[in-house]
Amino acid sequence: MKMRILIVLTYYNPYKSGLTIYAVRQAQALAAMGHDVTVLTSQYERNLPTNELMKDVRIIRLPVTFRLSKGVIMPGILSTAWKLIAESDLVNLHLPQGDAALVAILAKIRNKPLVSTYHCDIKMPAGLINKLAGWGASLSNHISASLSDSLVQNTRDFAENSRFLKRYLNKLTVIQPPIVVDPVSENEKTQFVRKFEIDPSSKIIGMVARLASEKGVEYLVDALPEVLKDVDNAQVIFVGNYQNVIGEQAYKDKVLPMIERLGDRWKFLGVISEVEKAAFFNLCDVLVLPSINSTESFGMVQVEAMTCGTPVVATDLPGVRQPVLFSGMGKIVPVKDSHALAKGILDILKSSVRFNGEKLNALKEHYSPERVAKAYETLYQKLMGPNG
Repeated sequence: MKMRILIVLTYYNPYKSGLTIYAVRQAQALAAMGHDVTVLTSQYERNLPTNELMKDVRIIRLPVTFRLSKGVIMPGILSTAWKLIAESDLVNLHLPQGDAALVAILAKIRNKPLVSTYHCDIKMPAGLINKLAGWGASLSNHISASLSDSLVQNTRDFAENSRFLKRYLNKLTVIQPPIVVDPVSENEKTQFVRKFEIDPSSKIIGMVARLASEKGVEYLVDALPEVLKDVDNAQVIFVGNYQNVIGEQAYKDKVLPMIERLGDRWKFLGVISEVEKAAFFNLCDVLVLPSINSTESFGMVQVEAMTCGTPVVATDLPGVRQPVLFSGMGKIVPVKDSHALAKGILDILKSSVRFNGEKLNALKEHYSPERVAKAYETLYQKLMGPNG
């Protein structure tokens, strides 16, 4: 049965975060199955088109009047959402989202099934405006969750430990996140090494993230000197936005001077293409996920690295620890513990372990966007009923 699906979230492609990457893969996989998929999101940069078709997904971006902390204010969302909900069979929100409550209320008025995919808890930076924005987003999320027919999360582990989600466990549907890394050739790996001047003799400690407070970058900074005592050719290579992360200027000002003291043992690559990221995962000796709180609920990049055979060191957070527990491909270390992080990294670097074969194939199949889209399709059809 072909469905008309409306997906609503604050940021969408080309913005890069775990939430947006998830939503892009979900939307495109559902469209590939033959469903009509529309994404309603913000025109967070004025040069982005307000209407676009990308891989059979219709994208509608609403102009932003102003920003409030990490959120945006879009006056046009009321009328546009009302119209699009009428044209849709079902609405799928991605939380956290400041506008979620409004869209949820409109969906219920229109008597449309409502699914909310809950990605992570909210923890705002210091400051009155940030705190007010966080309170508003939290209230919006609670209203949305209360009105939702189902709440989707990556793992029960995170849901049962989330201060927010544990109130709504009766609505929980666990669907693993959509994860895929395209194959990369030896020539593409060579081009990557040349372009970014990677020393092939280095032991590469990879990190893929935004430079944001919840990512725990400072603990990797503190761990690196201890690693270098035993492995003097180790180098951290950081992939992702580190210069203009929305709402993270104070954190950047705190962390960058610490990183600068490490000299050439730390290298920023910035935002890179998907092909380059695949090459990067294949070249890493270990990928590190030192996240520190529940604004990280899974960490898709660690599974991306694992599917390339690269082991992972991740912190012992609900949800975040699950990929290592599921696959056995890495180490779990205590949160905010630089010494334990260094030991986990050293254990892997000294073992020179890599994975291949059936384990990688099983991992790729388990997290494939097609499998995830099928799980969403099954949920949607259940909520719509036999006559949907």
